Amino acid sequence: MRKKLIIISMLLVLAIAAMITGCDQRAGEEADTLTIGVTPWTSTIPPTEIATLILEEMGYEVNRLETDVSAVFMGLAQGDNDIFMDVWLPAHNVQLANHGAAVEIVSLSYDEAEQGLVVPTYMEDYNSIDDLIGNEEVFGNEIISIEAGAVTAEVIDKMIADYPMDMNQINSSEAGMMAEVERRTDREAPIVFYGWRPHTMFRNYDLKILEDPGNYFEDSTVHVAVTADLHERAPEAYNFLSNWSISVDDVEQMIVEIEDEGRPGAEVAREWIEENREHVDQMIGQ
Repeated sequence: MRKKLIIISMLLVLAIAAMITGCDQRAGEEADTLTIGVTPWTSTIPPTEIATLILEEMGYEVNRLETDVSAVFMGLAQGDNDIFMDVWLPAHNVQLANHGAAVEIVSLSYDEAEQGLVVPTYMEDYNSIDDLIGNEEVFGNEIISIEAGAVTAEVIDKMIADYPMDMNQINSSEAGMMAEVERRTDREAPIVFYGWRPHTMFRNYDLKILEDPGNYFEDSTVHVAVTADLHERAPEAYNFLSNWSISVDDVEQMIVEIEDEGRPGAEVAREWIEENREHVDQMIGQ
C-alpha cells in the first residue's frame, strides 16, 4: 500500500511539474510573439515595417492586426495587440482617455505633423481660411475631406458652422480624396481639401496649408503606444520602443517609395535600417 502511495505521489509531482513547465512555455511563447496594430493610413506603414524588422532582428515573432483605429486601441487595452506605431495627439486623446492606464504612450516618433485645409499653390489669392469666406462658389461650395466619423471631419464641420461659411464637407476615403485632388490639379481647377504630413501629397503636388486664424487644426505629434504590461512580458521590446524615433521627412519619403513607386514596404524599411544603423543600434540599446 505504501509503495502505491509513493508511486501516486511521484505521478502527482510529475504532473504538477509538467503543468508548470507548460505554463512557463506558454508564457515564453507569449513574450516572444508580439502583435502590431495596423490602421489603413499611409503614415502607419513605414514605422510599422521598420519596427517589425527590428523586433524580428531582436528575436521576436511579429504578427499584424489590420483594423481601424478604434479597434487598435481596444486591442491594446484588452491585450489583443501589443503595439501601435501611429498615435496622433491630440487627435487620439479621446481613445487614450477611454482606455486609461491599459494603454501606455512610450515614445515620441516625430513632432512635425502639420495639418489643415490645403489648396494648390496656383491659387495665389488664397492663403488663409478667412480667404474662403465670400468665395465659396469658387470651390463649388465643397471642402474635400476624409471619411465621416474621423475626428478631423468633426473639426471641419464645426469650423464650417462657426465661421459660418457656405461650404459642405464632402467625405471620402483617403484614396478617394486624393483621386479628386489629382483630377482637379491636373487641369489647375480650384480645390480646397484636408491635408496633413507626412503624406505623398506634398511631394507630388505644389500645395500650401492655409493659415488657420481660428486654431481649428492643431499640429500633431505622433507617438508609439503599447499595451500596459508589455514592459513585463517583453522588456527588451519595450526598451526599444521607448527609444524609438524617426523624422517626418523619412516617413514621407518612404511613403512615396511604397505608395507611388510600388516598392515593397519591407524592402524600403530594410534600406532605412541599413542607412540608419547607428540610430537603430541606439534605439535597441547596443
